[in-house]
Amino acid sequence: MSLKKLAAHTGLFAMLAMSVNPAQAQLIGASAGELPAEQQSRFNAPSPADQASTNSNTNWQSGRYGPQQPQQPATRAEDIPSFGSQLFSGGFRGVRADGLNPDYVITPGDQVTLRVWGAVEIDRVLPVDAQGNIFIPGVGPIKVQGIRLGELDGKVRAAVNSIYSNNVQVYTNLQGVQPVSVFVTGYVQNPGRFAGTPSDSLLYFLDQAGGIDDATGSYRKVRVVRNGDTLASADLYAFLLDGTLPRPQFRDGDTIVVEERGPTVTVEGDVARAYRYELTPNATNGQALLDLARLNSNVTHALLRGARDRGPISNYIDLADFNRQQLQSGDQVVFSSDMRDDTIVVTLEGSYYGPSRFALPRDTRLHELLDAVAVPEAMTDVHSVSLKRTSVAERQKQALEESLARLETTYLGASSSTPQEAEIRVREAELISQFIERAREVEPNGRLVLANNGKITDIRLQDGDVITIPEVSDSILISGEVLVPQSVVFVSGRQATDYIVSAGGFSDRANKKRILVVRQNGEVREAADVTLRPGDEILVLPEAPTKNLQLASTLTQILYQIAIAAKVAIDL
Repeated sequence: MSLKKLAAHTGLFAMLAMSVNPAQAQLIGASAGELPAEQQSRFNAPSPADQASTNSNTNWQSGRYGPQQPQQPATRAEDIPSFGSQLFSGGFRGVRADGLNPDYVITPGDQVTLRVWGAVEIDRVLPVDAQGNIFIPGVGPIKVQGIRLGELDGKVRAAVNSIYSNNVQVYTNLQGVQPVSVFVTGYVQNPGRFAGTPSDSLLYFLDQAGGIDDATGSYRKVRVVRNGDTLASADLYAFLLDGTLPRPQFRDGDTIVVEERGPTVTVEGDVARAYRYELTPNATNGQALLDLARLNSNVTHALLRGARDRGPISNYIDLADFNRQQLQSGDQVVFSSDMRDDTIVVTLEGSYYGPSRFALPRDTRLHELLDAVAVPEAMTDVHSVSLKRTSVAERQKQALEESLARLETTYLGASSSTPQEAEIRVREAELISQFIERAREVEPNGRLVLANNGKITDIRLQDGDVITIPEVSDSILISGEVLVPQSVVFVSGRQATDYIVSAGGFSDRANKKRILVVRQNGEVREAADVTLRPGDEILVLPEAPTKNLQLASTLTQILYQIAIAAKVAIDL
């Protein structure tokens, strides 16, 4: 049967103004259903509260409609790293190439190992001379300068076989390459001359120079210059995004020049990571920026701030129109999602039939969902429905942090009038510091108490809510500062102290005046003020081990706050 039928005699849904069809929700699960068409139209329409919120947030002067984004503290552009700055952290400078790859072009100074056996025996290391030749006794000079390493063996073999044609075997190998020194200059951290091999990558030499100057250097305009001519040009963005990087073979005296940075645009907001992106002079529109920035999937708008000839600008642009927007150096673009989802997802836990997740319209209220949920008739405690909400947990965590911060500032900074008092304060300070450290690890559960005079409050649901429909219980849980925490069978008429005695009594650290009862619906009450029910938890709080009345009062309040937020009693 449904919750509505099961709890009709309690007045649980008396505050509902309309009759609700039990199928009134889209279910996620094996037995999924849909809202009726007329209900869909009602749910899709904005509620009066939403309409009022929208109207109150409309900025008529700027022509912007809809909810305004909360003001975020401004981030200085210089505090945001440049896209590409992550390249230079020493990862390229530690490994040098040996030059022994098939595409290596042989140059004067290289060393070639030659072994010939059979009709003639030769075993020598032959240098490539200034004319680009190696000289083989009995064969003569062979031109090898300018050929690739992969072609070396075939050319030497052909030359030897032209003289010794019968029963001759030839083996060649490049023993070592001529080291080179390359100048790195321009807008880098440490310009200078750095040693390497001809096959070392461009990034190796840049990393040797400490990388590109993040304030002024260009990641998109890097040139390799030889004898005044540009041998190769590199765009490091192409390497970061596509793995594309020119691989020139360096010679002694080559120069790597990092040019001045081009127009840069700062990107923030709903992006994978905020960066300063450098644009090329011929691609300074929004599409060029979208090709570089990694936006979150729900981005719908872009806020463009900058300066133009006519003065500062601040334009709020739909993402579909942003690709045609012209950008200038120094612009700041904040991407955001301004479309609110029409659907929320809530989760059920506890005693119920059917799916555990429901996709609902944004203005769905709790009673409407409960009417669509069937529960076991004799096993469900319909009076103890509760709800966990992320925003409530965040507020509880913030309140706890504020209380702990006040404890630190008001007590740990206090002075002492005598040496004896100072010694006591030192010991208490250690105790408080350890307590604060443990207390900050507590994670509030965000439980929202819905019971009100025997009725369940009909609140509007939010995305991510977890609704708990507990089973009927026949036990009492005893926890906190008792000798033997345990669950025992509920006996009508017994007091909290009776159950504590059955659990071995109070521990030495127990505060016998602070005994709490935690209901299944999340409500927390003093044990002296309530009559126990099945499913309750008796929670004995610890006593603050101090004779300082002010400190004891503060600690007791924080312990109570933690017990309400997380249903735990941490000791001191």
